[in-house]
Amino acid sequence: MIKKVAVVTGGASGIGRAICSELIQQNVFVIISDINEQAGKNFEAELNKETINARYAYLDVTLYESVEQLLTDVYLEFDRIDYLFNNAGIAMYGELYDMTIENWKEIMDVNLWGVINGTQVGYALMKKQGFGHIVNTASAAGLGPSPVSSAYGTTKHAVVGLTTSLHYEAEEFGIKVSALCPAFVDTPIFEKAKAININKTVITQQLKKQKAISPEKLAKVALKEIHRNKPIICPMPMRRSMDIFFTLFPQAHKMLMRLVCKVSREARVLEN
Repeated sequence: MIKKVAVVTGGASGIGRAICSELIQQNVFVIISDINEQAGKNFEAELNKETINARYAYLDVTLYESVEQLLTDVYLEFDRIDYLFNNAGIAMYGELYDMTIENWKEIMDVNLWGVINGTQVGYALMKKQGFGHIVNTASAAGLGPSPVSSAYGTTKHAVVGLTTSLHYEAEEFGIKVSALCPAFVDTPIFEKAKAININKTVITQQLKKQKAISPEKLAKVALKEIHRNKPIICPMPMRRSMDIFFTLFPQAHKMLMRLVCKVSREARVLEN
């Protein structure tokens, strides 16, 4: 039996790393693609201790030509790509009036163009083979407002829009498309996030008060829902909470969003 093949961008850490491990448990050969070469090679060695389950490949998702080269090479070698996880992403905090156009470009290049690049190339290859599943990592921030991280929220809303629209376009060609919308997951993304005129320590401490799930638990939930071809995959407690806030208790939702703004502004770094 031919083994299924998956490509996971941002696969060397956080959610991507957990997805790679879970896919291997399901007998899928994984291409760990990541810009962090050392972390990628270390993870490859860890996964291949007993048998060959994975391979690391350097990838900068912001470069279309690199994405095209990697996915084409994988397709030509294995004659298939069963799963493509466009997972690489970064976070950024800051009020809109503090941001520069360079800040916007940085986060858009990774979070949105990285997903577009992967989807554009992967979709064409899957259309040729007549099957496959594209999973784009968005966020719960792509399902509602995200004050003081509006650029991040913008990219994730766009990813949800792209993915849910393509979900229906792709049915004609035997291709499945899903958006993964995690909420609070215990990964390094918050520590690595760029904070613009904000004391990131205050924000990080506030986030740690949330009940974050492990990336391993998220990966198990995600793969289960992916096999069901759900257009949007979000941890159910968070999804229900958002639905309640938006529809049944709009005033509570407004209070929460204003609290986010208040906490962030108290953490603002004063200008000289």
